This record gives sequence, C-alpha cells and structure tokens, in this order.
Amino acid sequence: EANVGWHYIAPGKPQQNGFNESFNGRLRDELLNETLFRSLPHARIVLESWRRDYNEARPHSKLGWLTPKAYAEALDRKDRPACCAG
Repeated sequence: EANVGWHYIAPGKPQQNGFNESFNGRLRDELLNETLFRSLPHARIVLESWRRDYNEARPHSKLGWLTPKAYAEALDRKDRPACCAG
C-alpha cells in the first residue's frame, strides 16, 4: 500500500545500516541496559520520555548540533542552518 520496499542487510555487517545500528546502540546503552521495567505501561512511559528527549531536546551532530526541534523550526522559517544548507 505505502509502496515501501524491503532491504535486507548482510548478517554481521552493521555498517550497511549505520543509522539504525547507532540509534539502537544508544537506546540500549542509555536506557534498556540501565532500566528495570516494572510493567509494560511503565516501559511505555519511560521509552516515550527517552524518545522525546532524543527527538526534541538532544543536539545532533548531523543537524549542526541543533536539537531536532530547533532544526525543524528553522526549516519552517526557511532559515536553513549553515550545517545543512545546499
């Protein structure tokens, strides 16, 4: 329906999927390995809090060390940050 294709990566080749490997490693290191979830609702609350921090408050190097929220606001103003113009 959405016309999305499958792409498989070779086993043992994380460099073929660097973005996801980096994200999953960060999630595991910062949250999953450090947290004992009491229940599924507790896990959802904690994961949502981490997701919001990651997507809204944390600066990202690929965005010129802006937060995703600040970067999106700059794009909305058509005032592209120097890191990503072009």
